[in-house]
Amino acid sequence: MSAYGNQPAASSGSRTNGLAIAGLVCGIVGLFFLSFVLGPLAIIFGALALRQKTAKGGTGMAKAGLILGIVDVILFIVMIIVAANGGFSWYVGG
Repeated sequence: MSAYGNQPAASSGSRTNGLAIAGLVCGIVGLFFLSFVLGPLAIIFGALALRQKTAKGGTGMAKAGLILGIVDVILFIVMIIVAANGGFSWYVGG
């Protein structure tokens, strides 16, 4: 029993992999800010989380972080190519 009633203390038996969480967060935030830094970090954290056999849980988050990191890097490369070509031109001559 805890000091606050019948609520049991938090169990440390089912812990999620911290690297998986970090990879997922870096992948999501990288879609909006600093994709050139957070994208590769999401890939690294996701890959490391998938390689760890001792951590239970978090494989879905690790895969999502890995995929989002790849998407971040691809979007960054596309934005660099578009910026190098003068951006978008919506003018239709007439």
